[in-house]
Amino acid sequence: MRSMTGFARRDGSHGAMSWVWEARSVNARGLDLRLRLPDTADALDGPLRTALKGPVARGAVTISLRYSRGQEAAGADDAAVDRTLAAIAVVEEAARRAGRDLAPIRATDILALRGQFEASGPDTAWVAEAAKQIDGLVADLVASRGREGAALDRILTDTLDRIEALLPQARETATARATRTAVGLSARVAAVMQAAPDPARLEQELALLAVKADVTEELDRLDAHVAAARELVATGGPVGRKLDFLMQEFNREANTLASKSGDTALTAIALDLKVAIDQMREQVQNVE
Repeated sequence: MRSMTGFARRDGSHGAMSWVWEARSVNARGLDLRLRLPDTADALDGPLRTALKGPVARGAVTISLRYSRGQEAAGADDAAVDRTLAAIAVVEEAARRAGRDLAPIRATDILALRGQFEASGPDTAWVAEAAKQIDGLVADLVASRGREGAALDRILTDTLDRIEALLPQARETATARATRTAVGLSARVAAVMQAAPDPARLEQELALLAVKADVTEELDRLDAHVAAARELVATGGPVGRKLDFLMQEFNREANTLASKSGDTALTAIALDLKVAIDQMREQVQNVE
């Protein structure tokens, strides 16, 4: 089992260039890939998507790549400096002819101009080196999601144990409730028969009351849901959607049990079931 939450980071360098890869993922209904790449590395978009779509089935995944050029290389090319200064002179002369005053330019302003001191255009050799880290970055992200998934596995298993332990208690309480209900019902039936004897109508009412009071089917279905949930947890892989649908069934049966309880002890157990189911449903939202 894997979580949809994870993080991975890889650093690299090539010549004067250095870069940082970061991959983050959170829960989402489907697979949502968000890639933040610099213009010089937009060719990595396709390889990244290809690398992610196999190992990652669900989640909002954001991958960013940031790079920087070493300062020692910024002023190494005298020709680039000359070109930049000449360009500034042209702009200043054009501004003077137009009667426009420009603010004084400092050396730090010039150094901050990205790409101005690259002798023959942007250095893109580093992109190929950064591309070699894609598979490792994705593997690190999947491993991170796997560690989170192992924690989810333990939480879900413990919660299923709690639910499974409550079901026998519910059965025992329902049986005791039936005995108490039968005594009170007998007295009421005797009073009704004395007042207005109608055996057919009485039989219908008793059948309806029996259906409303019987919680055997709800408890049996909860047993089946626990078994199905355990199987999904043990299977692992992208089972989050199936578990989410199963949580809806869990909740439906617990609600029905609470509405049919007619007994404070059974209602308390039904509420404990609902709390455990709600806690499990919150955790399921993070399962891939």
